[in-house]
Amino acid sequence: MPSNEVEHTRFWTSRELHGLELLHAHYLEQRFTPHVHEGFVFTVIEHGAQFFRHRGSDHLAPVGSMVLINPDELHTGSKAHAQGWHYRAFYPDTCQVVGVMAELGLDAGGLPTFADSVLHDPQLHRMFAGLHRMLDSQASALQQQTAWREAILALFQRHARVSAGRAPGHEPRAVARAKEVLSSQLAQPPSLEQLAAVVNLSPFHFARVFRRATGLPPHAWLLQRRLERARGLLKTGCAPLSVAMQLGFSDQSHLTRQFKQAYGVGPGEYRKACAG
Repeated sequence: MPSNEVEHTRFWTSRELHGLELLHAHYLEQRFTPHVHEGFVFTVIEHGAQFFRHRGSDHLAPVGSMVLINPDELHTGSKAHAQGWHYRAFYPDTCQVVGVMAELGLDAGGLPTFADSVLHDPQLHRMFAGLHRMLDSQASALQQQTAWREAILALFQRHARVSAGRAPGHEPRAVARAKEVLSSQLAQPPSLEQLAAVVNLSPFHFARVFRRATGLPPHAWLLQRRLERARGLLKTGCAPLSVAMQLGFSDQSHLTRQFKQAYGVGPGEYRKACAG
């Protein structure tokens, strides 16, 4: 639970998502005067509650909800709870949203918009909260770019009446080529956009094609290959720290966590057993 006494804010932009603006904040006395944003606003209420005026009406966004503001819509913001409100916000410009739609051929009808100001959708709340944390972590560009597209499509399909688009289909040559590229660059994998360019598909279409063919998104498939390679290195006596550095894990604890989740034992114990 956040502190009831101290306001804090963290604002940053995502290099992997081409400057997407992000905010993580806990406000107690902040009062937003009427203002607009050129792009969309999606916020995830984590604690407390927010009061705001939007489209001529008053709204309450409690913990577990999301706030959706379309471009150029006047709105305010203040606390609706003694503890203020604690939230995570995304500020995508219209190009960042339309670009995702265009990748699936869903941009023909113009800019999609939301009818609801406050959204009560637990699955999307979890998805966007997790995405926001991911964008403030050491997750790869491959993972971040994939997760962003999946979250945006889910949000707009469910609540802005955007169609599902064409089925991903089968692209065996593209999938095979992508596997080759990922396997050859385990430590420093390409981003989703770079990988899609190699196989001559749009990023989101490629991600869906790859998932359909393998059952996994590209970053998860990459992790499996890293873990397989880690087992091989550990069998030869390579130290876990060296394995982690060779294969692109952020540190030894990252390798240990992922290895144990997959195989039930830590890399040190696995190495020792193989040596015996």
